[in-house]
Amino acid sequence: MSANTTARTARRRRTLRMAAAALTAAAGLTLTACSGSDAAGAKPAGRADSGAAAAETGGADSSAGAQGSGAQAGSGAQAEAGAKTDTKAGAAGKQSGSGHAAGGSGASAGIERCHTSGLKAAFATGGDAAPDPDADGATTTSVVLTNKGGRACKIGGFPGVDLKSENGGERWALARSSKKYGAITLQPGDSTDFTINVAMTKEEEGFYQPAFADVTPPNETKSITIKWPWGTLVDQRSATHPATFVNPIG
Repeated sequence: MSANTTARTARRRRTLRMAAAALTAAAGLTLTACSGSDAAGAKPAGRADSGAAAAETGGADSSAGAQGSGAQAGSGAQAEAGAKTDTKAGAAGKQSGSGHAAGGSGASAGIERCHTSGLKAAFATGGDAAPDPDADGATTTSVVLTNKGGRACKIGGFPGVDLKSENGGERWALARSSKKYGAITLQPGDSTDFTINVAMTKEEEGFYQPAFADVTPPNETKSITIKWPWGTLVDQRSATHPATFVNPIG
């Protein structure tokens, strides 16, 4: 082999080595670049993990918030329970108040009504109590009822009044007015009264002459008979709207 050939061979080998070295260096750069990309990718992955951790932390906070909401709901439930308790207490107070009111009414209701046996009846005859015999139309007379018993009693409403003749053969059950009434309590010795509208007459025909009046207190069946002290009445026993009628007590 000549010297020139040997020199060319040596140059080729050197060139190949340099090319190989360049390729190796290029491969190293490529690997470094890949490693750098991976590293760069790892960093975002790390951030994602951090974000996930933050999300988990946030989730924990949300859970804590939910627990807080639960606690608030629990407080609301307690408040609701308290409200119910207060409502029940208020209702109980109302019932208690109603009981006191009922007790007060009960005390009043404990007074019995006035019975016939405990009352005395009489026509009021003094002063202006006498009906006007010359009145043109309605005039009135009063019947006084007195509690002759030893206890208070309650009375109110319409008494029954039956007028009757001397021999009792001709009776007149007086109609009632449409007036409203209440109830009053009579202590022993106290009196009340009711009025009778009467149509007096001096005519010799079409009249009715009472001799007595049977007075029956409200809600009673027994009557008290009292003497009729006045003159004759217009006979309207069969009239639909007679001018002689009874007004209520109270």
